[in-house]
Amino acid sequence: MVACGICYAARLIIRYIPQAVEVVAVLGTAASIAYYLLCLWSAELFLKREHAGGDGRTTPPVSILKPLKGTDPEIYESFRSQCFQDYPEYEIIFGVNDADDPAVQLVERLKGEFPNRQISLQICAENLGVNAKVSNLIQMLRKAHYDYFIVSDSDIRVEPDYLRRVTAPLADPKVGLVTCLYRGVAAKTFGSRLEALGISTDFVPGVLAARTLEGGIRFGLGSTLAFRRRDLESIGGFEAFADYLADDYELGKRISDDRLRVEISDVVVETFLPAYSFSEFLRHQLRWARTIREARRGGYAGLLLTFGFLWSLLGVLASRGAVWAWTLLGVTACVRLIMALTVAQNVLRDSQLLRSLWLIPVRDLLGVAVWAAGLVGNTIFWRGKEFQLKDGKLAPL
Repeated sequence: MVACGICYAARLIIRYIPQAVEVVAVLGTAASIAYYLLCLWSAELFLKREHAGGDGRTTPPVSILKPLKGTDPEIYESFRSQCFQDYPEYEIIFGVNDADDPAVQLVERLKGEFPNRQISLQICAENLGVNAKVSNLIQMLRKAHYDYFIVSDSDIRVEPDYLRRVTAPLADPKVGLVTCLYRGVAAKTFGSRLEALGISTDFVPGVLAARTLEGGIRFGLGSTLAFRRRDLESIGGFEAFADYLADDYELGKRISDDRLRVEISDVVVETFLPAYSFSEFLRHQLRWARTIREARRGGYAGLLLTFGFLWSLLGVLASRGAVWAWTLLGVTACVRLIMALTVAQNVLRDSQLLRSLWLIPVRDLLGVAVWAAGLVGNTIFWRGKEFQLKDGKLAPL
């Protein structure tokens, strides 16, 4: 009798598995569509927002801190863009931890081309944390003459009004950090195109959605971090997160925890992406995924509800190709593409998107695989070295 009962229960489970999968697929698809609509609404709110702070006429002297390691695509032109700023007084401090770093020659070339700019190079020989970038920043800060800072990645290219517009919100004493959205300029490789596509249609919409849901953002982006000396000191300086991987996230989080606002500037900057191979693209995405998992565990789990193509395709398979399931897949694809186009073109002004639009389903399904891989493991590959990542902190292997 017991054996018969077990067999009967097993038959019932097998019989109703497809229906259960259909229900899960429909719920997942509905959640994803709701998320895409949230991203659309968030983009609209961002475009209509009132700009924080002053009108750009308040121009305190600024120290631009550029930590370097090696070279990036188009890096010299990105350096030059910092030298054409329509701004009365600023300095650029570059920092490397090795005097033989190939970036040193480019900095010396820049100093020769712009002799009237305050450009200096700091050899940061001390090892003050596992995160070499933050270790450099600690040492570069000692040479900074001013009390307003901008930290940005080495491959960021900006327009001449960048400094004026980015520092304007800091005229409000309640604003502690200003950061910038960015668009990726892809190289010609498939991996690089997928990376740029992900920035414009996945990462940036997620940032805007977080801004809406949380009533503002609680983190910074490495494209630009503008802040005051006193606010950095109040959170313990760069030393407080010298062992963390996501230093930009930590800076924004700690300033936000100090009851100051983090604002997204109306400036969109460009980052020039390496010519990633497909395997390099996946490795970079996995590092990014594990970084987000450690920094925002709840948000990382919630990403499962944003994979619209996964859930709608699961519905098609579970229903054996029912008309309703194909219709739901079509609706999901339309809403996803509309959201991607709106954010990329209206917010980021990404001129590359149309050429890569057909890759969005491929990019999204690869994102599911990366997300799943990011759930486990703590090893990351960063700047030519392997590290173990635990509670957001780095440990060399």
